[in-house]
Amino acid sequence: MDARVLDLFCSGNGHGSGSQGATANGKSGNGSGAPSKKASLKSKKSKSRLSRHFKPSNNTPYLPPELKLVNPTQYRFEHLATQMKWRLQEGGGEAVYQIGVEDNGMLVGLSDEELRASLKTLHLLAKKVGADITVLREQQVDYDFDVSRKIAEVLIRKVPDDQQFLDLRVAVLGNVDSGKSTLLGVLTQGELDNGRGRARLNLFRHLHEIQTGRTSSISFEILGFNTKGEVINYSESRTAEEICESASKMITFIDLAGHHKYLKTTIFGLTSYCPDFAMLVVSANTGIAGTTREHLGLAMALKVPIFIVISKVDLCTRATVERTVRQLERVLKQPGCNKVPMVIGSKDDAVTAVQQFVQSPNITPIFTLSSVSGESLDLLKVFLNVIPPLSNSKEQEELMEQLTEFQVDEIYSVPGVGTVVGGTLYSGICREGDPLVVGPTDSGQFHKLSIGSIQRNRSACRVLRAGQAATLALGNFDRSLLRKGMVMVSPEMNPTICWRFEAEIVLLFHAKTFHKGFQVTVHIRNVRQTATVEAEELRTGEKAVVLFKFIKHPEYLKVGAKVLFREGLTKGIGHVTMLQPITQYQMRDEEQ
Repeated sequence: MDARVLDLFCSGNGHGSGSQGATANGKSGNGSGAPSKKASLKSKKSKSRLSRHFKPSNNTPYLPPELKLVNPTQYRFEHLATQMKWRLQEGGGEAVYQIGVEDNGMLVGLSDEELRASLKTLHLLAKKVGADITVLREQQVDYDFDVSRKIAEVLIRKVPDDQQFLDLRVAVLGNVDSGKSTLLGVLTQGELDNGRGRARLNLFRHLHEIQTGRTSSISFEILGFNTKGEVINYSESRTAEEICESASKMITFIDLAGHHKYLKTTIFGLTSYCPDFAMLVVSANTGIAGTTREHLGLAMALKVPIFIVISKVDLCTRATVERTVRQLERVLKQPGCNKVPMVIGSKDDAVTAVQQFVQSPNITPIFTLSSVSGESLDLLKVFLNVIPPLSNSKEQEELMEQLTEFQVDEIYSVPGVGTVVGGTLYSGICREGDPLVVGPTDSGQFHKLSIGSIQRNRSACRVLRAGQAATLALGNFDRSLLRKGMVMVSPEMNPTICWRFEAEIVLLFHAKTFHKGFQVTVHIRNVRQTATVEAEELRTGEKAVVLFKFIKHPEYLKVGAKVLFREGLTKGIGHVTMLQPITQYQMRDEEQ
């Protein structure tokens, strides 16, 4: 969309496949995704510029009849319906239309009657393709005319035919006592906190978590939105099954630990569960403290898009909150981050933030809210409702065409069901009854098994597709043969396992010299194991290709996978460049 839309709507073009106005000629906008430095409708300079550019003339008709969505012909209607289907497919089930904007970005606007007629046409189009529409916002365009004219943004949402709902995963990061679990409890339970942690009690998994109020394990919470953008949580539904049935979009929050002694659990959650976004929670009264910087660095190293929530604003004065915001802005603008902070103060800001957030990885929305008073909680809900999936349909189809590969992240024994594993399907399609092999074991072997049943978000599911997280029932399969870090793959894959691998790394910090024989904990997707470094000496900030050797058992790896390693204060990142696969003969030598 032309930059002039930024000046009026404080936004770029819509997400998905690119939004256009109700100009309805079936072409995408110009696609400028740059954030506006002076995005204020009240700016006199902006208004005068718009007036100069868009006064009607003989050369540029003000609003030609063919540019309206008012009473389109049958042929035109069918064309627009086909176009909407394509946009929904490309946008992962969502698309934003900007009404009253020409294809070249001209903010011509529509009269009230024309806007109502265009919205009615959009309703009919959405009904034909099985979608629903929600008007996100309307804005008046100022011209030197008596009749007021408006432009509007409309969200079109349709759950794909092969899915039950749209699914996004959000990892929740932040220092201990920053209010992460309390915020999730308020969002998912629908009730405000009492100031003493009542909202977080339903999220804890262990007794010591309840006693200390600190999360030590990974827990999952869900928040649903229906096709109209209304929140669906446990306040309206009794069970997760009812939420899944009523929701067209599901946000799965991955609640991670904030205390430094549980850092390995937090890293495992980020590397293994493949979150689409990361929500960094910062307490307004303490600011950037403890593990906040470390969590921010982890998300950036793994290239997970980040938005920030400043919580507990009810405990602070406005000056304290503003000081915390300025502190965050300074950190985000540092050369190592190169982020553009965007403080959200209204619903328009939230919608604008979504559109710029998905277009530019440097944009970092900042919310200031309270889980006790409920201040600005609605803005975060608007943001979560509108935010789209980042992966496009082509990437998804390519992954689904590959052989099945499921990462084992959790292992359970359920009475009456048997052994159950939880994790993420990295590629392919998984159905009930499919035969797979799981491994590698300590001896490098893979065992045959069969999928009994599948559950997603605690509700039954017959088909699992690439990128989706689920739990799989394995029946009477021996649990002792399983461990975290294994993979379940198609028997035709012939998976490659290795003791040694090479990675191109950057040593972020090490107190002394990083030398041969040094042992570090390596995180690669769902793999977490101690490895020995077989390299020349390295110092902080240096880059090199290093050979690692696992200590306990071989692992299944892929070239290109992100590597994150740590040991005490020592930290480094990189990616796998080469594997040294082992044969059965080599395996026997290693065992000896």
